[in-house]
Amino acid sequence: MARPTAHRTEVLVLQHPQEQRQAKNSVALLRLSLARCDVVVAERFAPAALHDLLHRPGRETRLLYPDVPAAPAPTAPEPPAGKPLRLVVLDATWRKSLRMLLEHPALAALPRLSLDAPPPTLYRAIRAARRADQVSTLEATVQALAMLEGPAFDAAPLLDAFGRFVAGVAARQRPGDCARST
Repeated sequence: MARPTAHRTEVLVLQHPQEQRQAKNSVALLRLSLARCDVVVAERFAPAALHDLLHRPGRETRLLYPDVPAAPAPTAPEPPAGKPLRLVVLDATWRKSLRMLLEHPALAALPRLSLDAPPPTLYRAIRAARRADQVSTLEATVQALAMLEGPAFDAAPLLDAFGRFVAGVAARQRPGDCARST
């Protein structure tokens, strides 16, 4: 097995329990591929436990989530240059991730990192999406890390592995068997 990809930013994935059981679960590959990636599976969190997960001493925390009308992103200053970051990622369908955000004020209060015009997803071969900007959790996290860390972050091994994963799942699916939208 290849070595995990090095990166400075800590990644915390809050995964909805239904996603963990999906054969198309891109977080399993993400966890194996990143050197600093923790995954916590739950739909609801006790406030104190969530606070401890979200905040690490000496790190600025950002939530990878778009600014949406139902849960507007708070205004926040840019993190100081060179300050270590913790990136929080929600792994769920869009509807369930919004519910997680709305039900947990500590998540909604986090400064956000949004992806601007993500490249077309490889995931579409195995999982339907309603909009062109909807990508897998792995692809979104990789793009966010590339934005945060610049050329020091080598996304190619993760995206290559993801392409092989998608091709393998697609080969096992029946034609026209794309699952629900994410």
